[in-house]
Amino acid sequence: MKPKILVIEDEVSIVELLKYNLTASGFDVDVCFDGDSALDSIFGDIKYDLIIVDWMLPNISGLELCRRVRKDKTTKNIPLIMLTAKGEEEDKLRAFETEIDDYITKPFSVNELVARIKAVLKRLRPIFYNEVLTYKGIQLDVSTHRVTRDKTEISLGPTEFNLLRFLMENQGKVFSRQQLLDYVWTTSPYVEPRTVDVHIRRLRKALNEGFEYDPIRTIRSAGYSLGI
Repeated sequence: MKPKILVIEDEVSIVELLKYNLTASGFDVDVCFDGDSALDSIFGDIKYDLIIVDWMLPNISGLELCRRVRKDKTTKNIPLIMLTAKGEEEDKLRAFETEIDDYITKPFSVNELVARIKAVLKRLRPIFYNEVLTYKGIQLDVSTHRVTRDKTEISLGPTEFNLLRFLMENQGKVFSRQQLLDYVWTTSPYVEPRTVDVHIRRLRKALNEGFEYDPIRTIRSAGYSLGI
């Protein structure tokens, strides 16, 4: 099963570049050259797994298009990547206010774009990257979002799940609060570092209930780790 991607871009040369490279990377790609046709495609019969959208589009801006996607219950969970020449901090903040998942400025590296698409899909569409992570009796199934400990089901919220997943993918490494914010809370630029402590406490409570061993380590003046 190939991830279905919609590219919304009015520059023909960029569209050709993206379609060629994304297809070669294993994606199924559709293209639109303006906002109106893009909305017709998004709210049509085809269900997209990710949308790449330019900010400056004919008819409807990419920013407005993202707002409409997020407001509709049938499309609000589609990952959005903004690909634009607008690189000022104010522009990025405006874009993230529409709840996009990533922001890439032109000129761009195709290899980096493909890597970031895969990162977003891996986080938000794990069905395409089936993985089961394990650590001392803890199992985290990326594809089903199921977590167990010694075969006991563990119920986690989305942030706690992503936090545990990141720590399990990087066992033994210590991460500061800011690093965890950068890696786990990638879609929001407004989260305070102390928020990490709140979610670590929630994760520990859910993960350790009925168990004596706490796999999450607090490293004084350094941060958090799994299994050090």
